Amino acid sequence: MRLRGRAMGISISISGVLKQEAKPVSDFFKRIFDIVVSLTVLVLCAPFFALIALAITRETPGPVFYRGARVGRGGKCFKILKFRTMYENPQSYAGPRVTAQDDIRVTPLGHWLRDTKLNEFPQFWNVLKGEMSLVGPRPEDPTLATEWPAEVAREILSVRPGITSPSSVMYRDEESLLCADNLINQYLCDLSPNKIRLDQLYVRHRSFLLDLDTMLWTVLLLLPRLRAYSPPESFLIVGPVTRLIKRHVSWYILDFLVLLFSIGISVMLLRDVAPIRIDWIALLEMAFAYLALYSLIAVKTGANLTRWDKATNRDAARLTMAWLIATAAVVAIHFAVGITSDLRRILILMSSIFFLTGMLLARYRSRVLIGLLRSIVIRRTKAKATAERVLIVGSGRTAEHVLWLLDHPSYSLKYQVAGIIDDDLFSQGMKVYGVKVVGETNNIAGIVKEKDVGLVILADHRLDESSYSLLREALKDIPVRIAVAPDLYGSMEGLSRAVSGGPSTPALDSFQCRHCLARIRSHVETPADGK
Repeated sequence: MRLRGRAMGISISISGVLKQEAKPVSDFFKRIFDIVVSLTVLVLCAPFFALIALAITRETPGPVFYRGARVGRGGKCFKILKFRTMYENPQSYAGPRVTAQDDIRVTPLGHWLRDTKLNEFPQFWNVLKGEMSLVGPRPEDPTLATEWPAEVAREILSVRPGITSPSSVMYRDEESLLCADNLINQYLCDLSPNKIRLDQLYVRHRSFLLDLDTMLWTVLLLLPRLRAYSPPESFLIVGPVTRLIKRHVSWYILDFLVLLFSIGISVMLLRDVAPIRIDWIALLEMAFAYLALYSLIAVKTGANLTRWDKATNRDAARLTMAWLIATAAVVAIHFAVGITSDLRRILILMSSIFFLTGMLLARYRSRVLIGLLRSIVIRRTKAKATAERVLIVGSGRTAEHVLWLLDHPSYSLKYQVAGIIDDDLFSQGMKVYGVKVVGETNNIAGIVKEKDVGLVILADHRLDESSYSLLREALKDIPVRIAVAPDLYGSMEGLSRAVSGGPSTPALDSFQCRHCLARIRSHVETPADGK
């Protein structure tokens, strides 16, 4: 594909400029949003644009607008529209394609327009025409775009360029970072790589919320008091709007629907026990108040800052604590205002219990569904019969971690734990972490054959090098793979002893440093006729 810059008299060739994965629905609504906003701005700001145009013509002779060649979506060039900020003379057109703060080509009014970013406002016309978007990678000059690697061009040019972008926010004072001496090399070496990286991040994570975040940052950081503030890069991609919607508003709406459903279920159940008269407006007010109180407590306890698709039991306990405090507070308030109806208190308690259940199901829904589907698959198919059987050597923390990993939905249908090997005589025949101890290391070969084991996982940091060699020698004639589990707990134990000055573990000293090598060797030395 060829990028043509007619105004520059150049021809740029960037091969393989392909579009990213299409997002037709989001792109359609983004385009509608662009049209509505750009048309509104152009209409409302037309009188102000006229005043700027008059000031430009009165300051220096020349056109009001500057039309420069830029590379657009799919590598197609277009003319970007800006208010003219330079003197209209050959020197302005012959100079560098990047402007520095001390650039003598810029007029006094042009400096003010650039500082306030008002020179960019005519680009709303480019947005209305479909050449640009409100938010997107900033369009680059065709001459500078030749410096892009092909894969970078492929990614960035897959979307419409924008008036603003995360890179524009980060480098909103770009001209102050450049000086007239060696301007182009300084731009290409110091600024351009990071701007390109931010543009790539935008393309990969683009969404309507990200666009709102970028527009909010653009407006806020133009304010004099905030102009010096430099937001962290993570806040540019996942900004305040995204955080507010995804971390608070979306959960508040879902929790409110769950609470309404809980109240409805409680009312239906209580009507079968005793006649109950419901003031639904009062119930809605109570639901809003209760949920606001719960949300405030959740913020204070940190229960709202949880990735529930990767949550632990402790996170559920924190959420339950916030619910318990909120419920107790509501009951106490009812006593304080003199409401002594037993039926009302029962309604509150039933609704709150249903609400807690609904919240936990909503947050752990993926795990609950996966667990149900997994149990159905295991019962109705012979998945466990075809799963590879695993024997775990050791019963410590590392073994517990391995068992937890094998119980994950990604592995539970592929592997079946046949048992645990432990030399502790008191553990023989007992269950450890829900798995039976089936024998000791000295008879591991017979156990592997008996239980048709295909994978042996060493999960005991107490095994020294000689013990490991004996295990491999015992299993050398059996088609079984041996893997060494990463021993985080043993390493932490050894580190804590070293820090505290206590005695180190000889087995750990002699064997821990060879863990990674043994892990690699166990896969390389797999028998040809192994499973």
